[in-house]
Amino acid sequence: MASTPYNRDRLLALLERVGAQAVTHDHPAVFRVGEGEEIKASLPGAHTKNLFLKDKKGRLWLISAEQSTVIDLKRLPPVIGSDRLSFGSAELLEETLGVTPGSVTAFALANDQERRVTFVLDRVLAEADRVNFHPLTNTATTGVAQAGFRAFLAEIGVAPLIVDFAAMEAL
Repeated sequence: MASTPYNRDRLLALLERVGAQAVTHDHPAVFRVGEGEEIKASLPGAHTKNLFLKDKKGRLWLISAEQSTVIDLKRLPPVIGSDRLSFGSAELLEETLGVTPGSVTAFALANDQERRVTFVLDRVLAEADRVNFHPLTNTATTGVAQAGFRAFLAEIGVAPLIVDFAAMEAL
């Protein structure tokens, strides 16, 4: 990577700089969707699941979806223009996004200096007033308003591919 990778503190400073009005809550480590429900219940906004994927041609994908969204990986490739999808390795995840399994988050796109990862955003999240992601560590959750999330993406130069997973179509 050309520059220093983002960590939690550097990410939160970036969110502050872009006016994202981030609110971060520390909590015990959460590794999977379904864990930490009591934590999520106290935090306003949409909660997320994030999938780091690789297709058969080696292209990388990060899907951020509302936690209850059903993602059919077999039907998804023609919608997003990928080849057959599988989960990316922990090593590839750390190399490209600078996080470990369990801490996958859209905020990690800040570490993808080479823009190797295509970002796929669930329509439900794209329309949510507030979204919650791990701040590069699974021991906290950071919530931002939609405008703040969009400001973050614009600052790092990432334009999401928005997908309506219920209709299985790109928007």
